[in-house]
Amino acid sequence: MRVAMRDSMIKLYVKTTGYIRNQRGSQALEWIGIAAVIVILTGVISTAFKNQGLGNDFKKKFSEFLDNIG
Repeated sequence: MRVAMRDSMIKLYVKTTGYIRNQRGSQALEWIGIAAVIVILTGVISTAFKNQGLGNDFKKKFSEFLDNIG
């Protein structure tokens, strides 16, 4: 009985450390987070351009910003 319990604990330890050391899961979450930020920014910008007053102000400031860079 004691040997079976020890074997079960060893299997559990090996399984959990494998999940902890797995880098693919964390990398996938990072990509999902980046995609979510892009979707949110796209939504904010598209909403800004729907309202012409705010959209024109944003477009004007963005054009000024680009002109200052170049």
